[in-house]
Amino acid sequence: MVAALVGAATGYLARRDHATYPAALTRATVAFAATLTLAATLTSALATLTGS
Repeated sequence: MVAALVGAATGYLARRDHATYPAALTRATVAFAATLTLAATLTSALATLTGS
């Protein structure tokens, strides 16, 4: 859910910065993927540290 919100916010801010629709969509997609990757990495690290 957080990754979707970050992606949407990034796309919105890119459009406010006068980026074209394809450029804004690209920025939103990259932000979504990066947030999803970070969340997965943190989840994995916490699971490893707690031994679950």
